[in-house]
Amino acid sequence: MLELKNICKNYNQGTVNEMCLFENFCLTIGDGEFVSVVGSNGSGKTSMLNIICGSIPVDSGQIIIGRKDITRMPEHKRLRTIGRVYQNPAMGTCPNMTILENMAMADTKGKSFNLRPGTDRKRIDYYRDSLKVLGLGLEDKLDVKVGVLSGGQRQAMALLMSTMTPIEFLILDEHTAALDPKTAETIMELTGKIVEEKKLTTIMVTHNLRYAAEYGNRLLMMHQGKVILDKSGDRKQETRTEDLLSLFNEISVECGN
Repeated sequence: MLELKNICKNYNQGTVNEMCLFENFCLTIGDGEFVSVVGSNGSGKTSMLNIICGSIPVDSGQIIIGRKDITRMPEHKRLRTIGRVYQNPAMGTCPNMTILENMAMADTKGKSFNLRPGTDRKRIDYYRDSLKVLGLGLEDKLDVKVGVLSGGQRQAMALLMSTMTPIEFLILDEHTAALDPKTAETIMELTGKIVEEKKLTTIMVTHNLRYAAEYGNRLLMMHQGKVILDKSGDRKQETRTEDLLSLFNEISVECGN
């Protein structure tokens, strides 16, 4: 279980540009939930993910995972049990390393390094089988540098690599936004399959209202640092893309857009 308790976050404190994004923000996400998060630009979606992962600190409040307070835990320690896929495909892989080297690096996340070779040759068949599931032919390109792959291939690899080791949470930060429509569909189908098979607690921020409606068992809409819509179970399954678009339009009118 993930709990955000009374989170406060201000940007540019002490300046004329000071902005309060979160004020006593609270959110609880249960084990096994797949939460789709939508909202307008500046609503706090990505900031919330950054707070959970430790990329940005909070001014006050608590972040609790499984009854353990991780509020002051450094980002690199949190990421031992949190898998994250970013909007930019380049951020989840190392372009100057081969597919094999990237897979080996992901396979050792959270483990101690020593003087052994970085790539365990005994694991190559496992990497090849894992890549074959993607259906992109990457299992036959283990010696190819990742930098020459397409954005979709790299994002598929990033998704696979983020879930290779046991994790408690999968964080998806607009992970299809930079892809063409066909590739985005492929990545979303792969996402649903991985989340279901590994029973991962997942938070997915997306601007695609259809994906938000179709994927996951809980839906949040954020606006100005607050959750203004929270649907789960049958209420979530009954939500249509048109319903979300209508609410977006209402918010846009209220904001004078």
